[in-house]
Amino acid sequence: MNLVILGRGKTGSLVAEVAAERRHRVRIAGAKENAACAALAADRLDDIDAVIDFTAPHGVIANIEACVTAGKNMVVGTTGWYEDLDRIRDLVNRRGTGFIYGANFSVGVNLFFDVARTAAAALRHDYSGQIFERHHVHKTDAPSGTAIALRRVMREASGKKEDLEITSFREGEVIGLHEVVLESEADRIYLCHDAKSRLGFAAGAVRAAEWLAGKKGFHDFKDIWREL
Repeated sequence: MNLVILGRGKTGSLVAEVAAERRHRVRIAGAKENAACAALAADRLDDIDAVIDFTAPHGVIANIEACVTAGKNMVVGTTGWYEDLDRIRDLVNRRGTGFIYGANFSVGVNLFFDVARTAAAALRHDYSGQIFERHHVHKTDAPSGTAIALRRVMREASGKKEDLEITSFREGEVIGLHEVVLESEADRIYLCHDAKSRLGFAAGAVRAAEWLAGKKGFHDFKDIWREL
């Protein structure tokens, strides 16, 4: 496949490495190359099969609109834009492109969601719950997209209308750590996912782009990762 990777940060650079290792042809566009979405003009994407975005919340919507308008499939690992989710879904469906987004592209995190979904039953049995998330100081959105997705998963599984409180920390170079604490008068349950590197995110994003080849429609990574 011919891929454009948006973002020269640590995750974007690792996505490019993983894609090259999987024998894809890669073009990287950082903020300078993609000023005003210059790297996403339709004539620049003629031979491109998919675009993978790991940029920043303030620029991701413009990137999505440019790619979808150009008729190109897209994988978006950037978070912090989900208030526009319904509008982007409509745009993707109108244009007939393929699109995958995800709060987290790590298979391990998506397994963690399944564990948390099961544990959410405790909230129906006099347990209270909290979510804690820690990321590096450079992460601009808080709470993290993963923490928000985790809260939604547990709310839906428990049937409770009340949202779990999320506490966010930004410190050092923490890759990503998410904890769920469920507490009753009798005991306390801890669930934790601690990312040791960004490799899980990068590999998941590349495999998502591979899965999307030849497909159309709007997809959430948490719904398709088992098919990879």
